[in-house]
Amino acid sequence: MTSDLTPRQVSVLEYVVAFQQEHRMAPTVREICAHLGLSGPAGIHRILNFLKDKGYILAEPGKKRSWRFSKENTGKGIPLVGTIAAGVPLEAIENFEEELAISPITFGCDNCFGLHINGDSMIEAHILDGDLAIIRPQRQVENGEIAAVTVEGTLPEATLKIVHRDQHSMSLVPANSAYAPLVFKGPQRKRVAIVGKLVGVVRRC
Repeated sequence: MTSDLTPRQVSVLEYVVAFQQEHRMAPTVREICAHLGLSGPAGIHRILNFLKDKGYILAEPGKKRSWRFSKENTGKGIPLVGTIAAGVPLEAIENFEEELAISPITFGCDNCFGLHINGDSMIEAHILDGDLAIIRPQRQVENGEIAAVTVEGTLPEATLKIVHRDQHSMSLVPANSAYAPLVFKGPQRKRVAIVGKLVGVVRRC
């Protein structure tokens, strides 16, 4: 379980996993500091040792790049199943591609999945082209939450947007002022289906 981790500890764990997958080796403490915008390594050393004590990562004494994710501690990884648009709707490929070596429990669920982000309409929410969106399957989200959605008539297309609804309309709002919201009024609201809520973002570079 990762309920015992602070947001900073989760950020370090996610970066170790992402860096390891991208570069086939662990990041150095200096690289973790640079990624998190920290000037000193003391706090990172404490976090890494805490993660090791909890069994989330493993390390070999005396080796510079020995920190690695202990997948055995948290069970299965997160399936990556395709691409989702952060711009205009784009086909979400529902075929399994690979497995992200981090437990879904890290994001507070046991059945979430990952989608590749394609586009720049969510950049003001710090979701960039090429990121991995971690989605928890659910049919409803609160106003202002970010969700993966599909729109009837464009299936199997999907998009990642901020969801706003009232009695008369549903809006899929980008986090980029260069894009206009997608607004569905009256009966058109039924065309929109929530695939799941965004519960995390993984950056591989």
